[in-house]
Amino acid sequence: MHARSALFDVYGDHLRSRRSQAPVAGLVELLEAVGIQGPAVRTAISRMVAEGALEPVRLDAGRGYRATERTIRWLDDVSARVYRRVDRDWDGNWYLALVHPPAERADRARLRADLAFIGYAELTPHTWVSPFPRSELTEVLQRVRTTARLARADRIEPEPTDAWDLAELSAAYHRFVRDADAMLTAASEPVSDRDAFATRFRLVHEWRKFLFTDPGLPDRLLPEDWPGREAEQLFTAEAERLKPASDRFVAHCLD
Repeated sequence: MHARSALFDVYGDHLRSRRSQAPVAGLVELLEAVGIQGPAVRTAISRMVAEGALEPVRLDAGRGYRATERTIRWLDDVSARVYRRVDRDWDGNWYLALVHPPAERADRARLRADLAFIGYAELTPHTWVSPFPRSELTEVLQRVRTTARLARADRIEPEPTDAWDLAELSAAYHRFVRDADAMLTAASEPVSDRDAFATRFRLVHEWRKFLFTDPGLPDRLLPEDWPGREAEQLFTAEAERLKPASDRFVAHCLD
């Protein structure tokens, strides 16, 4: 688990009710609970400030950092997808983005990763498809200074579900259930609020990885025994079970 990624998890999952800000000392204490040491946290904060993701703020507890408005919008979108608070009803249309590829290789790589993250797959070279319109697309394109022509198709034959590697995604959901069962068995009765926080944090962190691979395909396009449904039920139930003790540890570190 990288410090930068873990900080995004903290700001997205724990700090929205705290004005999206926290003192440095509190952030260090929180992430030490999941094995990330203070120097790595401070280095990641500096990089996130340089990227425009965080901004310094003076708090009663000392020097701290607040998520920028851009980061807050992004984290809200991520949270809605992590906790599946998005409308899963499908209108039967496919949404296409015919992307003009950026000139720089690094920008092309970032664009591919960002498009996959918001739920697109490359159907043909430079033509990306999604079962839903994605409001984040405009910002994704702006980040690499490129454009796309958008289209909507009420039918694509055959259905473009093969644009995603559903076999690998199915295997990943099976692995998540297996690994989560093992982790949660060890924490069925957390001995402390700190342990509950660490367990829940790792659970959310692993679940969040599916945002890069699962576009949230409509149920009618998925097999009846799709393992993502079992994985979602497990994640939702256990994240809720661990939340009260996890919240107490956050309060202990930040208040």
